[in-house]
Amino acid sequence: MRTFRHRTTVLAAATTAALALTLTACGDDGSGTRSEGAADSSATTAASAAGSGKDAGSEKGGDDAAETGAKGSGTAQPAGAAKSSGGSGNTGGMSEKAAVALCTAKGLSITAERQDGPPYTHLTLSAKNTSGASCEMKEYPHIHFLDNARGVVPPVAKSKPQAPVILEPGQSAHVAVRMSEGGRKENTETVKEFTVTLKANGGGMAVVKSPAAEGLSVNPQTWATGYWTTELRNGADEF
Repeated sequence: MRTFRHRTTVLAAATTAALALTLTACGDDGSGTRSEGAADSSATTAASAAGSGKDAGSEKGGDDAAETGAKGSGTAQPAGAAKSSGGSGNTGGMSEKAAVALCTAKGLSITAERQDGPPYTHLTLSAKNTSGASCEMKEYPHIHFLDNARGVVPPVAKSKPQAPVILEPGQSAHVAVRMSEGGRKENTETVKEFTVTLKANGGGMAVVKSPAAEGLSVNPQTWATGYWTTELRNGADEF
């Protein structure tokens, strides 16, 4: 009996020691909770939270950066700002071509040539651009064949061109001028020279010599002039 009890006691002690060893190995603190496992779990949770926070921060930072970049690179500008800053375009009401000055008497060489006849009832008046720059001829020449009291030779409306008459350097503008009807009973006067004023241009006056030594026979009742054109046109300049 003593031997049996002794063995039983030894066996119980060994079992208790083994159980205690097992619990210790598992980290049991005696309350049935695995402290090591809890620590591991807490560490994992903390790391996960930290990682999530970092990722969230990175994500937010990336979004903010993207948003900031979008705002910075796409700063709203008024419509047409690029065009206005680009610059050239039309300015000050000027046309696409550079503004062309009006022709002046000083920049022109004005001559007269009688048209074929007889009778010599018409002449061609030409104005050559000698200024070295482009210029515009406006309206018609204000011709005084006789004294100013006789008035200016009137223009013929049908000869008025539709487009502006721009003369390049060396180019000429022309007008047809009727001096008389050429009738035998027509009252005419002879002139050796006459004046041409660019009144519409505000460009002064030129004195033009008669193309004929005997002078030109003019009739204030029938004379007329065309408008400046770069070339005489059949029909429009026949009057």
